[in-house]
Amino acid sequence: MDIRPIRSDGDLEWALGEVAPYFDNPPLRGSADADRFDVLSDLIEAYENRHFPTVELEPVDFLYVFMEMAGRSQADLGEILGSRSRASEILHRKRALTVDMIFKLNEAWGVPAECLVKPYRLAVA
Repeated sequence: MDIRPIRSDGDLEWALGEVAPYFDNPPLRGSADADRFDVLSDLIEAYENRHFPTVELEPVDFLYVFMEMAGRSQADLGEILGSRSRASEILHRKRALTVDMIFKLNEAWGVPAECLVKPYRLAVA
């Protein structure tokens, strides 16, 4: 099956190169190629989890990162939330996100709701 452990970044690059063609041309379920894809994907995930742990962000920090990556601005956020001042209050932690706001962000931009429903501290007045 030509599969080996992933012990280095070089091994990771090899494994990623091996699975990349399967994204454009998925193997048939139950085939040897499908098994190979599954095993390599599991090895890649295990290596990445060990060497590149995810950082849990507070909801507002996550929103900042999401907006930056998506090329969104505070004005864009204001359109979703109903006003620029409300967007400013959220981003400056003067107002908490509500369930309605989280729903709107999920619907409009695809922001994962589970990343926004965590408790976080507001700024002290």
